[in-house]
Amino acid sequence: MQKGSVSIYFVNSALAPVLARGIDVAPLLAEAGISPAVLLAPLGRVTPNSFSALWLSVARVLDDELFGQDARRMKVGSFAMLSHILTDCATLHDALSRMAKFFNLILDDFQCALEIKGPQALLTIREVPGAPVPRVFGHETLLMLQHGLACWLIGRRIPILAAAFAYPEPSRSAEYQFMYSSQLRFNEAVTSLCFDRAHLGLPVIQNERTAREFVRNAPANIVLKYKNVNSLAAQIRRQLRSAPSFEWPEFEAVAKSLGKTPSTLRRRLEQEGQSFQTIKDQLRRDMAIDYLCHTTRSVADIAAELGFAESSAFHRAFKRWAGASPGEYRLLAHKS
Repeated sequence: MQKGSVSIYFVNSALAPVLARGIDVAPLLAEAGISPAVLLAPLGRVTPNSFSALWLSVARVLDDELFGQDARRMKVGSFAMLSHILTDCATLHDALSRMAKFFNLILDDFQCALEIKGPQALLTIREVPGAPVPRVFGHETLLMLQHGLACWLIGRRIPILAAAFAYPEPSRSAEYQFMYSSQLRFNEAVTSLCFDRAHLGLPVIQNERTAREFVRNAPANIVLKYKNVNSLAAQIRRQLRSAPSFEWPEFEAVAKSLGKTPSTLRRRLEQEGQSFQTIKDQLRRDMAIDYLCHTTRSVADIAAELGFAESSAFHRAFKRWAGASPGEYRLLAHKS
């Protein structure tokens, strides 16, 4: 899995139904290696492995792989069963049609469908009429499961051309650009992921053996694995991650390495909702969180490693990224 981090919002969303039932979440957080105190950092983030471990623990406690978002539980084992039965399909079209039928059989409040509109295909999610408020985390979880399965079935990432959501734009919408697409719409009638219809004709390449491995490693293998690894932002991130921060190339050199002029690369990044500075900041943020949570290196050493000439500059940047100073964040991460 690529290096990255998951917003604390998704941790709190997964824990909400557990807390609503009066269940102590401390053991679940401990299993996942997440300090309860980190939940209080509004801009906090956790590693993908920690979030995946929490996902499994919450699903086990609730016996619900959709975290209480539907009136009917999606019992533990449902995702595994779905993964196996989809391997019998010949094409992605057949598999996605079967997947929609599966979810519609086991869920009461969400209706899923594969829709085709000209050269585009859409995975759609509708809530049944009468719901008082949109169950946003249910939409997010279903989209993650469906897109992850679709990509795995054909052995490649399916680029999302646009994503629409049947609820107002949330404060964390910046996360959606990495999860789905830079083309986002909110307050739509239907939640949907739009992709090129040509993918529907691709063959399903998975089988019973690979399905067992896929299920064994889920959900860690879909939390970040099928994000847009071919985007220019992802390519730049990989290029920077492979070198010490003090050796990171200038923007012009990065553009040349990608065979583009600086103006073209800048425009393409803007189309992805990114900038070179944002990519560097996010990479430094994720590296800093990893160092603070999983090493004993001093804050000064981490600051130097990440290319900050002064520790004070690192302190200011990290507080802007995570809502706490590096020292405070480390204490939160290790607080029992």
